[in-house]
Amino acid sequence: MLKNWVRLGFGLMTWSAVGMMSLSGAIADDVKLGVVDMQKALQSIDAGKQAKATLEKEFNSKKKELQSEEASIKKMADDAKKQAAAWSESHRAKKQAEIQEKIMKFQELTARSQAEIQRKEQELTEPLIRSLRSIVEELAKKRNYAMVLEKGGTTVLFHQEKDDLTDEVIAAFNKQSKK
Repeated sequence: MLKNWVRLGFGLMTWSAVGMMSLSGAIADDVKLGVVDMQKALQSIDAGKQAKATLEKEFNSKKKELQSEEASIKKMADDAKKQAAAWSESHRAKKQAEIQEKIMKFQELTARSQAEIQRKEQELTEPLIRSLRSIVEELAKKRNYAMVLEKGGTTVLFHQEKDDLTDEVIAAFNKQSKK
């Protein structure tokens, strides 16, 4: 039953695409499509470079803290392993529990650090992305583009180089931010 619905859906999509292609042939000269690589734009604008540097600084600080804590746990475990033969069963169990607790706290710290970095990244990049999209919209209206697609990943499989607005968006953003 599900296969029949899938086939029906695929068939309808195929016929719709064929219809759109024949229609697009008639109006192809009137429709302009553009593309923008938002990831490249975000990484290339001056404010994006500053945001990246801020994030890297914060990430490296967190990484250093986590590495220090990890080394402390490893040392504690190594020391316990060396001295375990001389300890009583209850003392070994107590030390093992301490190590496990420290590992759990380390895992919580790691998760919290990752969440903080993601939150900071969103905080820094969200306003930049809004500004970039605004510039894309202005440029598209000015140049009479019917649609601008995001380039990257699997979204756009092919485009004419002349329709890539990325470099212009980067230049417009940098110019606008210097005012």
